[in-house]
Amino acid sequence: MGRTFRIKVRMRRFKRQHPRIAFAIRSFMIFSATFGGAYGFVTGSRSETSGYDPNAFAIGASFLFALACLGLATLSMRLRFVNRRMRKLAAHNETLIDRNWELKEAEERARSLFEQQGDLIVLRDDQGCITFANDAYCTLAGQARAALVGTRFDFELIEQGNSARESAGTRIHDQKIMTPLGARWIAWREGYVRLDAGQPAELQSVGRDVTDRTETERALSEARDQADAANRAKSRFLAMASHEIRTPLNGIIGMGGLLLDTHLTPEQATYARAVKTSGEALMALIEELLDYSKIEAGKLDLEQRPFALSTLIEDITELLAPRAQAKELEIAAYVDERLPLEVIGDAARLRQVLLNLAGNAIKFTAQGGVALIVEPGIWPNEISFLVRDTGIGIAADAQQRIFREFEQADERVARTYGGTGLGLAISERIVRRMGGRITLTSEPGKGATFEVAIPLAPSQDGAKQAAFPSADLTGKSVLLVAGGIEASLIARRLERWGAQTCVVSDAAVAEALLPERSWHAVLIDRAVGPAAADHLGEAARAHAPQRLVLLTSSSRHDHLSSAFTGFLVKPLRTASLAARLTMTPEVIAPDLAPEPVEPAASGTPAQGLSVLVAEDNEINALLMRSLLTKLGHHVVIAVNGEAALESWLAASSAGMPYDLVLMDIQMPQLDGIEATRRIRAHEATIGGHTPILALTANTLVEDRYACFEAGMNGFLIKPLDRDKLEEALAGLAAARQLAL
Repeated sequence: MGRTFRIKVRMRRFKRQHPRIAFAIRSFMIFSATFGGAYGFVTGSRSETSGYDPNAFAIGASFLFALACLGLATLSMRLRFVNRRMRKLAAHNETLIDRNWELKEAEERARSLFEQQGDLIVLRDDQGCITFANDAYCTLAGQARAALVGTRFDFELIEQGNSARESAGTRIHDQKIMTPLGARWIAWREGYVRLDAGQPAELQSVGRDVTDRTETERALSEARDQADAANRAKSRFLAMASHEIRTPLNGIIGMGGLLLDTHLTPEQATYARAVKTSGEALMALIEELLDYSKIEAGKLDLEQRPFALSTLIEDITELLAPRAQAKELEIAAYVDERLPLEVIGDAARLRQVLLNLAGNAIKFTAQGGVALIVEPGIWPNEISFLVRDTGIGIAADAQQRIFREFEQADERVARTYGGTGLGLAISERIVRRMGGRITLTSEPGKGATFEVAIPLAPSQDGAKQAAFPSADLTGKSVLLVAGGIEASLIARRLERWGAQTCVVSDAAVAEALLPERSWHAVLIDRAVGPAAADHLGEAARAHAPQRLVLLTSSSRHDHLSSAFTGFLVKPLRTASLAARLTMTPEVIAPDLAPEPVEPAASGTPAQGLSVLVAEDNEINALLMRSLLTKLGHHVVIAVNGEAALESWLAASSAGMPYDLVLMDIQMPQLDGIEATRRIRAHEATIGGHTPILALTANTLVEDRYACFEAGMNGFLIKPLDRDKLEEALAGLAAARQLAL
């Protein structure tokens, strides 16, 4: 069976390979069989011995005819079957023709797209020879495709850029190549592809001309580098300008303070105070310009440290209280009890923003007062700081303009109140840097309210501390005789503590209300008039066990009536108010006793420190000598770093080392940083440690880091603050006494 099948297969293969020979053989066989059969039949029928029988002949002819008909019928059925198969094959063939046409069209489109692609496309075999290159590649190479195929042509490499490889194995890299059109940057994507099964994979490289983009990026990079260099140069200039400006200012402000400590005529004292005030105003202007320059240069760094929120707010109001009271204004603060005691953030920058806003409020307010209110914000961990005043207000068209650099509400305001117009711009940028926002609500003549909303997360240590200062006044009546902003905030605080508060601004009305009920406490503002306040205090003896008078810092030392059980200094601190209202009424308030007089500095050499001052400026050296001598310390002046180092070595060798070194940073011959390094290096060999404080007019963070890295213990900023200097020296003197 298998052999027969193989013979048939071979015969069919022979037919396909030699159709004419097969047709000739088939025709010959059919003709031979037909002719042989007919000839034999005719010849046999004519033979004399054939035994011809017409009946048998008819039967035979009929049988043969029947066989012929059966053959024809079979052939007909076979032909019908073959025709049906042929129609199916024709339909299938037409489908294949259509599919083949579609494939050809798709191939043509793909080839056309492939050929006309703007990207460079080249295929190389395993030997590196080009097997295909599209028109873009040929155009860039300046050669025909026929000339490139089969060669190892490649562009001349000028510069190799960055290279990377994807997870799929595709290599991505940039090249700067030389072409007939000039130097071009090409971004290549290279990977192996297999075009035909059984054939080795070819390297397909697709490149895109990115010359314009690369050149733009390089130009931007160079511009950025130049901008960074300019910023660094500006920072260096600011540091130098800060030092050069602060150095004479240190002399002006310091000498002005020393001059005011001497015996002067009233006219001379007025002139000296004017000099000091002008120097301080110039110092404030310089601080604003430096802050603005730091922000512009991106040098504004924020700290994230825990700080007490209520303490910060109350310190700000106390700091601004003398300025407000000098204009007969009230200033008060209110911190909501729902806020955490401690939060995490940059307390110094927040203080700067609030001082600027509250200071502006005082400057632009002639009557009434300024309130600093702190409440929870609208978002989680957000705190809202409201600075509200009763000043001149701001027109709607100027409310956005005032946050721009060197802008004010209008020229009339600038001429009347002065200022650079930088404070609000700096504050707004600091607030944005802290992730918050600053808004303004105001009407001309009705005051203004600035709101600063900043996210400040609560401190974990603050949650473990005691609760917010408060007093349990549930069901108790408190009479508050005062008016203005502070009275409303005190009443708000008392109501939060559960007190039934009655606020009146007239002393006569308050006196009439005293007999109506039993009062837990009566708070009387000294602003109603000293005589009226004393009279009201006497009248309240029989009606209230707690009789407190509200004083300003300027009236604190005035004679007070014995009718009062204590006093509170405005602006009020929450803890002080709570302590007063919960104090046992029979106990005389300790604040009414005379304040202890602080002992003045003895100034005796035995208690003074031995201080080496390295300062190259003669005026600043004289100022330092005068300040330290007044505080009772021994002073040695060195005019440069070399002299300071020699003086320190001499004192150390003599067994009488200095207790403190005040080292100026910028000095000729040897600067303060290098002098400190040499002192610390010498101490490492002989032992001991001399405290060294930097005297610097530079406020940049880099300069402070440089001081600490050199081995300094701290720094004092010029213009020198007398209180800070005294505080630093007092701490050092106390440490020395403990060591002894």
